[in-house]
Amino acid sequence: MAISRRDFLRHSLILGGSLLCAPISLQAREKNKAPWRPAYDTLEDQDKLAERIEQAYAIFEACELCPRQCGVNRLKGEKGFCQAPADVVVHSAQPHFGEEISLVGENGSGTIFFSNCNLRCIFCQNWPISHEGRGRKVRDEYLAELMLHLQKIGCHNINLVTPTHVMPNILGATRIALKKGLRIPLVYNTSGYERVEILKILDGIVDIYLPDMKYMDADQAQNYSSGASDYPEMAKAAIIEMNRQVGGHLTDKRGIALRGVMIRHLVMPNRVAGTEKFIKWVAENLPKSTYVNVMAQYRVEYRAFEYPKIARGITVEEFLEAMDWAEKYGLTHLDPHSMALKDFYARGRSG
Repeated sequence: MAISRRDFLRHSLILGGSLLCAPISLQAREKNKAPWRPAYDTLEDQDKLAERIEQAYAIFEACELCPRQCGVNRLKGEKGFCQAPADVVVHSAQPHFGEEISLVGENGSGTIFFSNCNLRCIFCQNWPISHEGRGRKVRDEYLAELMLHLQKIGCHNINLVTPTHVMPNILGATRIALKKGLRIPLVYNTSGYERVEILKILDGIVDIYLPDMKYMDADQAQNYSSGASDYPEMAKAAIIEMNRQVGGHLTDKRGIALRGVMIRHLVMPNRVAGTEKFIKWVAENLPKSTYVNVMAQYRVEYRAFEYPKIARGITVEEFLEAMDWAEKYGLTHLDPHSMALKDFYARGRSG
């Protein structure tokens, strides 16, 4: 049985609000306490944000922003594995309503898609952006204006998609936008292929980390993500650091995310993603209340049809198996879409 994302969302709405409202792990502070403010605003008050931006931009001289550590001088026009220039390349910026519920809210997540990628998975669903680099080269000032526009039209956050290779630009733009009134959370929407040393520059700047955990086995990462055999170890260390920085999933009284780690794991056919290992790892290394999105929307994209093990969508049984593992290992804060889909599939299977 297969179900499209559009059909799933339609059926999920029919199922009723109770299935779509996951228990919130933390609640925002009471009215009589200090109002919430984004992390980057606090860091600016401490006179540390400009210093972090300078530190980040210096890395472009011998780029080691990601685990590939190409060492190229991007300020002189040299390009490494990701093929990104020193100026940021933006593909699109708009409200996104297909993200996690606490990010979307009523007005959408203010999503900015950055072109190029440091991982380049062969099943990438956004391959024209990530592999071919389609988009427009812009300066930090323009990126800041995009952030402010998304805030102005009511988006609940700035959702930075594939940010790793343009992290210095993001920091520069954030400070410019802050001085012009930006006051919504920054979401660092990453593949998980990060260096802890680089993430520490973001400590006190990023409000919400939204990492993938794609594989638990080096061989699978080697095969399907352009030779990145170190992906599992890098991603695990990165997620632990993210959790240290921002902790658990914090929302306001409307259920809109303000802070915390939200982990995505895409279930793949033939257990390629190592889903049971992933869930067991979360249960043993992070709070069991960590927000986890077990995703069912794998589809055969880009060059995936060339690889027999991933040349099909996942089955109902593979997704339900993943959700059963989450229950077995005691995870308590699963994404509500995942829970709704589990119930939908289970009812269909039972007749």
